[in-house]
Amino acid sequence: MTDRTNGNGSATTVRILDVAERLVQTRGYNGFSYGDIATELGITRAALHYHFAGKAELGQALVDRYATRFAAALAHVDATVPDAAARLQRYVDLYTDVADDNRMCLCGMLAAEHRTLPEPLQQAVCAFFKSNTAWLRRVLDEGRADGSLAFTGTAEDSAAMVLGGLEGAMLIARLDGDVSRFRAAAARLLAGLAPVPA
Repeated sequence: MTDRTNGNGSATTVRILDVAERLVQTRGYNGFSYGDIATELGITRAALHYHFAGKAELGQALVDRYATRFAAALAHVDATVPDAAARLQRYVDLYTDVADDNRMCLCGMLAAEHRTLPEPLQQAVCAFFKSNTAWLRRVLDEGRADGSLAFTGTAEDSAAMVLGGLEGAMLIARLDGDVSRFRAAAARLLAGLAPVPA
């Protein structure tokens, strides 16, 4: 049986989430409707409402799925990459993969529309970035301790800089569809955190 709250439980639900995720990442939350999804999947709007009571519930399921996948990717990085600087590079790689697919970070796109989102969706987006900031802060602290990263100020400030830099670079690269601009900006960001040779 399909769970209407979180959208788990059927192949149709997964297809709905996949289409909605792509639409949010390319158009934004306010740039698509249930009609767009129904047309693309060849199903009725009523069928969509069976799986997700409304667009807010669909949006919540999208963020939950995206955040879960992102957290799993970061856990894998933690488990398989020993060096803090290399872990930070892997974090940037996650963003690069999205940019290479001509998409924006789902939560970055939603953050741009934050004030127009339903309250629960606003909270979910904030939680995603809070979790990412905490992970980055820990990696930056470890990197400064082991000498693989260098920065002035607090790890919290540097984590905010990394996150904001990556999200902003995605936005700018989107203007002309040139992913190389994102790659160059991300490389400069990482270079700014590299220790200066003695």
